[in-house]
This record gives sequence, structure tokens and C-alpha cells, in this order.
Amino acid sequence: MTKRMATLISLIALISIGLAAALLAKPNNKVEPTPSTSPSVKLQNFGKLSKFYSQQLKWTKCGDGFECTRLEVPLDYLNPKSESIFLQVVRHQAPPGMSRGSLVVNPGGPGGSGIDYALAVDYIMTPLLRDNFDVVGFDPRGVGKSNPIKCLSDKQLDTLLSLDPAPDNAAEIARMQKLSKSLGQGCLTRSPKILKYMDTVSAAKDIDILRQALGDEKLNWFGKSYGTFLGATYADLFPKRVGRMMLDGAIDPKLSLKTLALDQAVAFEMALRRFVVDCAAEAECPLSKNSDTALAQISGMFKALDRKPAKLDGGRIFTEGLAFTGVLGNLYDKQYGWPELRSALLTALEGDYTSLAASADRYISRDTDGHYTDNGNEAIYAVSCLDRPDRTSLAQTISYAQAWSKKAPVFGAPLAWSNLGCTYWPVKGTGRPKAISAKGSQKILVLGTKYDPATPYAWAQALNDQLANSELLTYIGDGHTAYFQGSDCIDNYVDQYFLIGRARTDVTCSDGP
Repeated sequence: MTKRMATLISLIALISIGLAAALLAKPNNKVEPTPSTSPSVKLQNFGKLSKFYSQQLKWTKCGDGFECTRLEVPLDYLNPKSESIFLQVVRHQAPPGMSRGSLVVNPGGPGGSGIDYALAVDYIMTPLLRDNFDVVGFDPRGVGKSNPIKCLSDKQLDTLLSLDPAPDNAAEIARMQKLSKSLGQGCLTRSPKILKYMDTVSAAKDIDILRQALGDEKLNWFGKSYGTFLGATYADLFPKRVGRMMLDGAIDPKLSLKTLALDQAVAFEMALRRFVVDCAAEAECPLSKNSDTALAQISGMFKALDRKPAKLDGGRIFTEGLAFTGVLGNLYDKQYGWPELRSALLTALEGDYTSLAASADRYISRDTDGHYTDNGNEAIYAVSCLDRPDRTSLAQTISYAQAWSKKAPVFGAPLAWSNLGCTYWPVKGTGRPKAISAKGSQKILVLGTKYDPATPYAWAQALNDQLANSELLTYIGDGHTAYFQGSDCIDNYVDQYFLIGRARTDVTCSDGP
């Protein structure tokens, strides 16, 4: 499964990296912690979990308008007394007297840092929301700074992510198979404790402990991409504790790994076609005005790099796999990613891959020193392989790659191969795809973008149909997710929902203000 994080999230991570370091450093002993607001919530009898639900958070000032703390949760919910882990949490409070409670945010992934996301509060939501809610971000278990899973060294990740995304001969297939196995074995060797407990159900249970510790009777949730699956899972487990819940860029929870990958391949193919049409209208577009010819130019670049990888300044080898990642990553975001892709292709088609390499590196969180700044490339497999138990054999993968290439010539084969890591995953899946109804919840708001490449619009429709009490807000636009992507119509609707609970039926917003 490909890494489902928009290019915007990578930019956010770069913006917040300095502040994140301050937040996660040892607290300044001269700063007195401020008490949690949790005494305002009546403590229930939570049985074996009472230790966790009764904890009082100690907040420490740790940045420009931010506070940080850590939350204790059980490693294993079936045996909560065995061992605890700690999740890192950050909060940006609303102005005095303005807060309507907490708004917990998650950017997706799986593997996206909720801390980085909350630190970039000015870039993820309108002033109206951040002035009316205490914005809270946390790194889920195994992610970021919360007992992070680690599987491979930076050099090993370089090798894995440079692989041909669609191996087409015996040697390339054998290499893909070997490195896919090494990924799972690396996780088992380096992070054996957290590896079995990174499933979404456990993460959702962590969120309820966080809700209680924050002092909120109900959870207000701001989830995008994988954050919609995490939020919907929470709603299914704790429907009576759902407050205002936005699920933007929704995932259909009843789909298998295979179907998710195929649907994404078709959606990315559509997005690439829309990109080349958009590019043709620009003065400095390096692609043919004929869409089929333009797609052939991009495919030709991939094939040329497959035959002979390029050498970048400094000696780094630039492969077909990295070029593929650079193209795919920029398709997430029309406003910034599409112009960046157009500019990168302008030089790449002439043999200079510097800009396209920078796009790929931003998407996979690799800095200029060759260091990976987060563990999202590993966490996405750890979560996904636990959540969905279906496994495709090598022979099936080869067959799917051939068949899917007919439906999605550019993305079909790579997306078929992307699940091979789960084929050799050393831990059995503990979840199962199923419809989610969350019966008894308050109104949940589902957002779907018509031409979303990573979470196809049909997934939002499916989740809305499954939920017992929800409304679908449709964005006729491009890119991944809808809120705070340039549509005043979408933003105003979502803000009203969070502030007054308003959620009308069958609302559609078009691209632009």
C-alpha cells in the first residue's frame, strides 16, 4: 500500500521541525506544569483500565503557544497490567474564555505525525476553528515519537525505496521479494515489542483514554485520509462518546488490501490524466497537448530510468522507483504539487532529475543528508498489515500486476506490487475488513473529493452509506482531501458543523472559492 500522506503534510513537517524538537526535548524544570482539565469529566468505572482513565496530564509550555505532555496507555489491551507505553501529545489552546473543548487532529498515513500536524495549526484549519477549540495532536502508538517502530537503516530504506516499482524480469522480481522480506524481518528484529500492537483498534482505544485525560465528555475529531479510518473505528467502538467528527478523504473500512490498492491505482491514473490536461493549458508545459502522447512521455521517462538509472550531483543514483515516487507524490496536491511536477518534468525530460528527486525525497521524508526524518515508510506497513489479513502470493501479485496494467497503465503494476511487504509480514493480521455503522453516534461528517487520487470518492460514498448517522459533503475538485484546500464553500460548511453541529444533506461544493 502506498504512503497516503499529501505533499502538504511533508511541507508542514518541514515547517515545524524546529518546534517539534523543542516540544519533545526534556521539559524545562523552571516551567511549572499546568493542571489538566480532566477533573471536569466524571470518572466512570473503567475496570482494568481505570489506572489509565484516571491519569492527570501534566502540561509543560514547550513552544510558541504550545504545551506538551505524554499519555500512558497499555501496550496490550487484552492484558493491560502487563506493560505501559507513552504517547507524545501537544496542544494549542484557544484564547482565554473561547474554548469549546478539544479538537483532536490526525493527518493520516498510517504513520503520519499528529504532533507535526498540530504544530502547523495555522496551515491546516481556519482561524475560526483554532480560536474556538484547543487543537490537540498526538503521535499514535509506534509512530513518530510514541514508541516508534524502526525496521531499516537509512541506507536500507534508500535501497528499498529505490526499487523498480514494477519489476519486469526474474532478477528484479527476486530483488523485490528479498527486500520485501527484509522489511518485515527488520521490524521484528529491531522493534519486536510494539510490532504486534500497532493495529488501528488499539490506537482508537488510546484515543478514548486521551479524550478522558483531556477532560472532554465527547471526542471532537479532525481526521484526514487514514485518520478517517482511525476516527470511524473509534466511533464504532465508542459511539456514545462521539462529539463532532470530520472524516475527510474517507477510506472504505470494508475493503481488503488488494481492493484498496486496485482502487488507488485507477484513481491515481485518473489524476495523472487530469494533470496532463491541466499542464497543456500552461505556457511552460513540457508535455504534449495530446493526453495519450503526454502519458507516453512520462512512461518513457520511467522506462529510460529502468534501463539506465541516472546519477545526480554528489553521486546518488536516481532510479525509476524514485521518479515514480516523485510523480505520485505531487499528484496529491493540485495547488502546489501540480506546478511542482510540471516544473520538475520540464528538466527531467531533458535528463536533469534534480527537481524530481527533491519531490520524491519530500514525499518519503528524506532530508538532504540522506536521513529519514520520520518512520512513516515503515509504520504504514506495520499498521496496514495488522489491520487487513489478506495476503497475495508472489504468483498472484505477478498476475494482478499484469491485469491491473490494463486498467491503469502507469499505476496498476506498481500498486499491485506495493502489497508484497504484507505478504511476508512476520506478524499475522489481527483486524478484518468490515462495514462500520457506529450506531448511536452523533452526526458524523464525511468529506469526499471527486478526483481524489489517494482516497477515491467512491470510498467516501461507501463510508457514508455504512454509518448510521452521517452526512456526505462532496468537493468537485482535484487533490487529496477537501477541507482547507482553497474552497470557501467546503471550509464554511465544515466550520459551521464544528461550531453549531449543522450538517445538511447532499451538499456539493465546486473547485475554488
